[in-house]
Amino acid sequence: MAGQATLKDLDDRIAIARANISELMERATATSGSGAEEAIANRLSEQQDVLNALLQQREELEKGSS
Repeated sequence: MAGQATLKDLDDRIAIARANISELMERATATSGSGAEEAIANRLSEQQDVLNALLQQREELEKGSS
């Protein structure tokens, strides 16, 4: 299964994405200014997309192993 992520790998990456989202949310509440807010909103959107993709990969991996 070379090249395929393991559940542990995916869980680690999911945890990182969730931590990134949490940190960005904290920054968003402490930041003012439309430029900074827009940048944080864009980054949040990117991280949410990453998280969604990782969760989908994890679900597919679990289905394949059952």
